[in-house]
Amino acid sequence: MPLEPPTSPQRLTRTERERPRTTDRGMLTSPDRTAAPFGVGPAARPASTASAWPFVTVIVPVRNEEPFIARTLEQLMAQDYPPECFEVLVVDGRSTDATRSIVTSWAQRFPHLRLLENPRRLSSAARNLGIAQARGQIILIVDGHCELDGPTYLRAVAEAFDRSGADCLGRPQPLDVRQATTLQKAIAAARSSWLGHHPASFIYADAEQFVPAKSVAVAYRRAVFDQVGPFDESFDACEDVELNHRIDQAGLRCYFTPRIRARYVPRSSLAGLFRQMARYGRGRMRLLRKHPETFSLGSFVPAFWLVGVLGGLPVCIVWPALRPIYLGVLLAYGFLLLLASAHVGLRSRQARLAAIAPLVYLTVHAGTGWGILRESIRFAPEPGVPS
Repeated sequence: MPLEPPTSPQRLTRTERERPRTTDRGMLTSPDRTAAPFGVGPAARPASTASAWPFVTVIVPVRNEEPFIARTLEQLMAQDYPPECFEVLVVDGRSTDATRSIVTSWAQRFPHLRLLENPRRLSSAARNLGIAQARGQIILIVDGHCELDGPTYLRAVAEAFDRSGADCLGRPQPLDVRQATTLQKAIAAARSSWLGHHPASFIYADAEQFVPAKSVAVAYRRAVFDQVGPFDESFDACEDVELNHRIDQAGLRCYFTPRIRARYVPRSSLAGLFRQMARYGRGRMRLLRKHPETFSLGSFVPAFWLVGVLGGLPVCIVWPALRPIYLGVLLAYGFLLLLASAHVGLRSRQARLAAIAPLVYLTVHAGTGWGILRESIRFAPEPGVPS
């Protein structure tokens, strides 16, 4: 059952309602704070230093997130960041489940939580609607199905901007959530391995550093959108990668920090994983159409592999001399899957994950390859459609 919103925090005094005082770049004037235990209510949000913190807008694009949205809102409302210094905008893409009613129930208790409607239903459109309504100096994107690293998350975002002076922040996005099924654990382990994600991505890195924004940026100074523009609403996947590519092109800086890690819920089935990876593949192809300079061999290996596997069989029927080469390639790929899966088993110390991992890798590669191929044969980009 969905979590019920707790009672609202106590009424704030006039002094506590004052907006935060910051420098001209939204920097903190006094970053010293004490962490609070996870829980919703005034005890979890010391407001004595509220004036030292920049105003943060958290945008949560959602569509049919009934199983997860209450937990996401619980984590956001439990932040020890002063409630008068942040707002949460849940942008709903006309959900057909109980997502809207759950968010409405929480919004009745917390005045800094608002529900907005997204008629286009796309995540890119939801993000733009949130930005248009945002009051914050900092814009943070949080999906409706993720776990944040405790009640100091927003504080960590503000402090990272303060100490780095960066224009945007990147974060790791592992899939190792609590209460995951065996398949979800296998997906999380495989996706974080060297065979399960793009080798140039920092999405599973664990060290603070300045990196390209392309694959990791999720929090932005408001001025970034004034400089590079909004999210491209012709994208129904990889809209964040496309925006972040423009940020890199503009010479803006992205600071990567594990202190703002967010854990995402893996797909619960191989069919769902295939559809997810196919969307990513289509998004990559649309990115290439708009920005030809983004081409990299690593991004298109899954498409080449899928063409080889599917096209190689009829070719070998016509030209039997090619059968040894075809079989050799398949055996090499199978050995690679077994090697990567064994690594998953050793790293997790769970043999059952190693047994499932080959199917996960196969689904990731086939889904991504199919998405790229499907999008590449279109004469013009298909308008975005909701997932």
